[in-house]
Amino acid sequence: MKRPLRLVAVLALAAAAGAGVYYGWFMPAEEGAAAFQGYVEGNLVFMAPEEGGRIERMAVEAGDEVKEGQFLFALESSVQIAQRYEAEARLRQVEAQLANLKAAQQRPEQIAVLRAQEERAQAALEYSRSEVARQRTLFDRGYSAKARLDQAEAAFERDKAALAEVRRQIEAAQLAGRTAEIEAAEAAVRAAEASLAQAETRVSKRRVAAPADARVEDVYFRTGEVVNAGQPVLALLPPGNLRLRFYVPEPELATLALGQTVAVACDHCLEGLKARISFIAREAEFTPPVIFSEQERAKLVFRVEARPVGELNLPIGLPVSVSPVASETAARQSPWPKPP
Repeated sequence: MKRPLRLVAVLALAAAAGAGVYYGWFMPAEEGAAAFQGYVEGNLVFMAPEEGGRIERMAVEAGDEVKEGQFLFALESSVQIAQRYEAEARLRQVEAQLANLKAAQQRPEQIAVLRAQEERAQAALEYSRSEVARQRTLFDRGYSAKARLDQAEAAFERDKAALAEVRRQIEAAQLAGRTAEIEAAEAAVRAAEASLAQAETRVSKRRVAAPADARVEDVYFRTGEVVNAGQPVLALLPPGNLRLRFYVPEPELATLALGQTVAVACDHCLEGLKARISFIAREAEFTPPVIFSEQERAKLVFRVEARPVGELNLPIGLPVSVSPVASETAARQSPWPKPP
């Protein structure tokens, strides 16, 4: 008879312990308000470089408060800076080539020489013209032979052609490059500008800044260490990413709704902390392999998340107690859509 009595005592103790856990986690903290146990959780923002390299400078430590745009860390960037200088030099080169094509083919000094040749050819042509007129007069009067007239006329045509040649040389010297060559040079300038912008972007991305006001939650690498592309160097926690996660038994789930305000309490915390429910799970976190009954449904718990109302500077992982605010209206919005 002693063994059955011991078994009954063990079962009684187990039942008392189970009841204690249930009452400690899910029973009302005060009359009319159930207290649910949970903890503080945060969506960390992991800051990582887009390209790998050696950390050259680390400007923050764990626990620091940073502002949006504040410098966090930088990677060694000598190669990227050299690539930017190369892109700048290439851009200057193609810009000079484009300017040369758009300008005259000959320099002003060379065109001045051609102008002098034009004046000389013009003077020779005037002399040849007067000589032809004089020889024709002499030939008409019978004082000169026909050969002299023919020679003068040939000299005139020669000087006339020489003047035309010099003038064409001046026109050619003043012409710019061909349209197709200019368009190709302009395209080369645009490509060089894009390469320079890309090189400058790569240099700027070697320095990582805070995307928003946040607290440095943890630092994973130090100055001098090498990180890969996309590997987190530190973690930030913006205030808006802080939330409370707690678990509600199935019988109490109907008392909560999305957007409902809940009171938050924790050890040595200020009074009056509140949060607003932002998520209610559609599936239970734990389902016992039994046929459900009125008693067994209490074993089902649902995950609920709430975002702080106002400033809630609590560390991640801190246990909290969450309870509905008594002043909330009795009208609840069901977390599940109504059937059609």
